[in-house]
This record gives sequence, C-alpha cells and structure tokens, in this order.
Amino acid sequence: MADTERDGGETGSVEDLKAANAIELHRAVREEGEAELERPAGSLFWSGLAGGLAINASLVAEGAIAAHSAPGPARPLILAMGYPIGFVIVILGRMQLFTESTVTAMLPLVNRPTWDAAGRTARLWGIVLIANLIGTALAAGAFAGLALGDDTLRAGMLEVAGKITDHDAIGTFVNAVPAGFLIAIVAWTLPNAREQAFFVVFGIVYVVAIGGFSHSVVGSSEAFLLLFSGKIAAGQAFAFIVPAVLGNLFGGAGLFALLAHAQVREEGA
Repeated sequence: MADTERDGGETGSVEDLKAANAIELHRAVREEGEAELERPAGSLFWSGLAGGLAINASLVAEGAIAAHSAPGPARPLILAMGYPIGFVIVILGRMQLFTESTVTAMLPLVNRPTWDAAGRTARLWGIVLIANLIGTALAAGAFAGLALGDDTLRAGMLEVAGKITDHDAIGTFVNAVPAGFLIAIVAWTLPNAREQAFFVVFGIVYVVAIGGFSHSVVGSSEAFLLLFSGKIAAGQAFAFIVPAVLGNLFGGAGLFALLAHAQVREEGA
C-alpha cells in the first residue's frame, strides 16, 4: 500500500508539473503578446519593415542553392535547407513577423475576449502585415530592378519563386493553413527552448518548406519578384498573397491559438 501511495503521489506530482508547465508556457506566450499589443504603432511598423526585408534571406538562400545544385530526386530537400534562413534572422532578431504574431496576439484575446482586445489584435496584425509586405516588395524590387547579385542568383531565385504559380487561390489557402499552424508552433515553443532556439526555428520551418506549404510573407517576396521581373501580373501576385494571408491566419490564430488556449482554459490559465 505504501508503495502504491508513493507511486500515486509521484504520478500526481508529475501530472501537476505537466499542467503547471503548460499553464506557464501559455502565460509566457500570452504576456509576450500583451507586450506587443501595447507597443506604439511606429515601433511595430519599423520592426515589421525590418522583418519584411530580412525574410528575403530565405529566397536568396534558396535561389543560391538552386543556382549551384544539379537536378536530382533529392534536390527539393536540398533547396528547402535555404528556406529557414530568413526565419532564423527575423525570429531570433526579435523582428515582427505576421505569422508569428497570429498566436502571440491571439492568446490575450481568447483569454479575455472584448471588443477592445479584438481591436488591438486587428491593429497589430494590420500594421505588421502591411510593414512586412512593404519590406518584401522593396527587397524584391531591388533584386529585379537594381541588379543585386549576379544573373545566376537571380535566375535561381526566379526558379524558386515560380513554384507559387502551382496553386490557384483555393489551393494556396489550403496549403497556407498548415504553414500558419507550424509557424505558430515556433512562437509557442520558443519560451521553453531558448538554448535550442536555432534548431527549433530551423527544424519547424524546414518542414514548412519540404511540405510545400504557403507562407504569406516569404510567398509575397516570391510573388513580388515575379511581378517586378515581368513574369506575372499584379492580379496574379495578389491572388497568391491574399489567400496565403487568410490561410496563415486560419492555421495560426484560428486552429493553433484556440487549441493552445483550450488545453489550459479549465485550469485557470
């Protein structure tokens, strides 16, 4: 009996610890979101602009690999290794990224749903998304019009960017949902993995790449590059960007944030 009670006590302690960890993680991500919601609009905009510019490192890295790799069955897996580079720079550099903010800004809203909270969340998303898109457009315009890099690099970047034309609007939305879900997991995981942050970001974003999922911000860089290079029309560019934004929101703020909150809601998170 003593052993049973001791085992039961240990089991209970472990379960309590697991619950506490989940609640503390929820609180950490929520408090980060609350801090972001309180930031001045100018701070959010400039951070989002920096994030939009820096995320282009993903396209540059993939383009460079494409330009210097031979065709073969493993080539897509090799190209995808360049995709996480921009995310590592932006996320570890603490710049604003729209898809990361879907979960951090959503948790305060679902924790205390009010019209004021909804307005603050929409404000954050709007400022960061616009700033991200301006950043990706500026960078894409520089590569298309100012001859940044060499012809081989630009050809590789155009090859990589061309994949966004594989899906119509509905297909883009569907493929953007898992991307939003996975990038939200990055934001959720980092408070518990600061020492392994590089590997967490790289590994999860690599899955987004090899899965062929649609990310609105990196995808906007690809869309703008194709647009400014004369490969697609403006309507085609935004026919990708808009469904990708909506799919990322549904996957990050809709699915993941609500599930993350539901797991601790009854435990007083």
